[in-house]
Amino acid sequence: MNADERETPALRRGRRLAVDVGDARIGVASCDPDGILATPVETVPGRDVPAAHRRLRQLVAEYEPIELVVGLPRSLKGGEGPAAAKVRRFAQELARGVAPVPVRLVDERMTTVTATQGLRASGVRSKKGRAVIDQAAAVVILQQALESERVSGRPPGEGVEVVI
Repeated sequence: MNADERETPALRRGRRLAVDVGDARIGVASCDPDGILATPVETVPGRDVPAAHRRLRQLVAEYEPIELVVGLPRSLKGGEGPAAAKVRRFAQELARGVAPVPVRLVDERMTTVTATQGLRASGVRSKKGRAVIDQAAAVVILQQALESERVSGRPPGEGVEVVI
């Protein structure tokens, strides 16, 4: 059997939303139902957490995703610090608000760096870039999650259990 005949794991069909949680802003990205192209959606203000959760619930209702993937900030060595704990709490509250749509935490190491480099390469500078960097990071998170599922045949990252 040659490489072309080998079965590749199937990617579940359906739109996904990715969320890049920051202190000031929350980037949101989406993909097409076939998981081919991830695109920016919007930047949600993040300082008012209840308002941010309301807006994210509206986006879930609008896009009808099969799941949400939330970037989990880890250190380069893979450890978790206060930022990861904050994102875990945010994801837990989000999971309660969007149930039964599953929420998954995926490693987001280097996504902001990758997004920043991509924006700079396309001529977007820092002042204007701040408004779109979080969306671009969400796109990178989503692309990595889709690729992980394509390679493994399993949903990416770890599921967030809804605790009532």
